[in-house]
Amino acid sequence: MATATKKKTASKPRLQPLGDRVVVKRDESEEMTAGGIVLPGAAQDKPSRGIVVSVGNGRLLDDGTRAPLQVVEGDRVVFSRYAGSDTFKIGDEEVILIREDDIQAVLLD
Repeated sequence: MATATKKKTASKPRLQPLGDRVVVKRDESEEMTAGGIVLPGAAQDKPSRGIVVSVGNGRLLDDGTRAPLQVVEGDRVVFSRYAGSDTFKIGDEEVILIREDDIQAVLLD
């Protein structure tokens, strides 16, 4: 008698931040200046904006409750240039892990 076996489907790995941390996918950096000069990869500045990929469950308050984060998945945000020194490769995407305090603004359409 043959038994049915479940095949595990290849799902995209996900990084779930904790507390007040946020996972952001950086926007692509500009490869050409306004004057038409092509910049090599080493000379390009890392962009300080991106898209929120996932959020933590909030900052822990003194009374034991959690303060909800002000950003949600899919928000386009501007963050501090030096935020997120930790970069991770999730699947084929490179993401950074930053604190909510490092986010300076949400870009509205």
